Amino acid sequence: MSAHTDTDPAIRYLAVTFDCSDPAELARFYSEALNLPITLSTDGFVLLGREGSPGLGFYRLDDYRPPSRSDLSVPKQAHLELGVDDLDTAQARLIALGAVVADVQPLPGRRRILLDPAGHPFCITL
Repeated sequence: MSAHTDTDPAIRYLAVTFDCSDPAELARFYSEALNLPITLSTDGFVLLGREGSPGLGFYRLDDYRPPSRSDLSVPKQAHLELGVDDLDTAQARLIALGAVVADVQPLPGRRRILLDPAGHPFCITL
C-alpha cells in the first residue's frame, strides 16, 4: 500500500448515487427530507447538495428493481462518485491502487466507471 503524497492528483468525494426509476421524484423526496437544493438535473440524473460539500445523486436505470433483503438477486444499488481534476491521471492512480476499469463507459469524456478491489462500482467525474 502506498502513502499519499502532496504530488498525488486530487480526488474528492462528490456524492453517493442511488440507482432508481425516477430520479426527479426520488430527488424531490430527499431534497425535502434533508433540505438540500438540486444542484444538477438532467433527464437521467439529479444531484442534491450544497456548494463545496458532498451530495446525493439519483441515476435513472431503465430496468431498475428495488433492492430486497429477502431476494439476494436484487442487491443494494448505490455507488460512490469521486470528483477529479484529470480523468486519465486519477484513473491511472486508482488502477495502481487496485481498481479496474468497468467494461461499460457511457460518458468516458466526463465520467469513468471503475470497480474497487472487491468489485464494487464507483465513478470518477470531472
